[in-house]
Amino acid sequence: MTAEIRNYSINFGPQHPAAHGVLRLILELDGEVVQRADPHIGLLHRATEKLAETKTWLQNLPYMDRLDYMSPLSNEQAYCLAVEKLLGIEAPVRAQYIRVMYAEITRLLSHLLWLGAHGIDLGAMTMFIYCFREREDLLDMVEAVSGARMHAAYFRPGGVYRDLPDSMPKYEESKLRNKAKLQRINANRDGSLLDFIEDFTNRFPARIDEYETLLTDNRIWKQRTVGIGVVDPDRAKALGFSGPMLRGSGIAWDLRKKQPYEIYDRLDFDIPIGKNGDSYDRYLVRVEELRQSNRIIRQCVDWLKKNPSPVITENHKIAPPKRDAMKSNMEELIHHFKLFSEGMHVPLGEAYAAIEHPKGEFGIYLLSDGANKPYRMKIRAPGFCHLSALDELSRGHMLADVVAIIGTLDIVFGEVDR
Repeated sequence: MTAEIRNYSINFGPQHPAAHGVLRLILELDGEVVQRADPHIGLLHRATEKLAETKTWLQNLPYMDRLDYMSPLSNEQAYCLAVEKLLGIEAPVRAQYIRVMYAEITRLLSHLLWLGAHGIDLGAMTMFIYCFREREDLLDMVEAVSGARMHAAYFRPGGVYRDLPDSMPKYEESKLRNKAKLQRINANRDGSLLDFIEDFTNRFPARIDEYETLLTDNRIWKQRTVGIGVVDPDRAKALGFSGPMLRGSGIAWDLRKKQPYEIYDRLDFDIPIGKNGDSYDRYLVRVEELRQSNRIIRQCVDWLKKNPSPVITENHKIAPPKRDAMKSNMEELIHHFKLFSEGMHVPLGEAYAAIEHPKGEFGIYLLSDGANKPYRMKIRAPGFCHLSALDELSRGHMLADVVAIIGTLDIVFGEVDR
């Protein structure tokens, strides 16, 4: 009598490097072939939606940075658009250009982190070093305008916190840097922030070429990604995919084109799509998005250099007055204190604003009862839908392929465990 052979289950994470720290994945295996994948979430739960009910509309803004903490400014953009819908206002045009430019800088930051981390997951260690080389310049752009590298809190309902600075911070002399090296690394920092960003857009396409030289035709990379985690177009729509996960399956759906917001309808860029819906196509889509975002940033820089104008609404019930105005006008001073102590009152109603986040469709639904804080907030996180498909994507693949599939999802648990 032969013994019955049973599948066995293993814990994949949360310590595994591909599980991104806060995913517990229970895999049911037949040998090394995955029969079932059961993702357990909630290890990073921090009740953002419930906390929003206890904070003013402005105090909730920094919570957005901590959702997908690799794309903080994109989260802020969706929140500001939803609040502005309730208020019935639009940000000044210059503020919209700045928002779009920094949303695309954020897309580069997110995709570069994905590309570097995905590379390490699959054995391409050099990719991580290359991608973080460019991320340093991008983070310097964020820090120059907000004072913070990650949690910027720069976008505001009605515009942005302040205009772009006229100078770019420079590296200072130290024991590790002689004058020749200092002069070299500060060479592109002599002008304004916009000059620095323009210089980056000139250099970046050659950097993307380097990434593709390392990976795109690399036979090991293709063996690890081609035919792995295939999703056909109809199934991608049924699973609620969006962003590169949907476009990788051949569907040209991009909210920046299909439902334009801010000033995207004034810009020239393309929507890259895949053919086979596998991990390799999703890699190609994200790499091409790096090039398209670079195009958008360059167009924004050109416009911003030629068009100085206000960057936030002049309605002082929504945005604070200028400091020099407060010194000579008591009414302006009262507006300032009232705004930062009590907060603004948003009219009764509900609004939903969605943006083309680096991960997919990121939406904020707000319900207002006319008070100085939201009555309810609901966040539509793209990573939640993508993670829910992990079982379907993994079945029949080898254990090592699960690493590639988790990587191609590009999930960040700050938004999943919101």
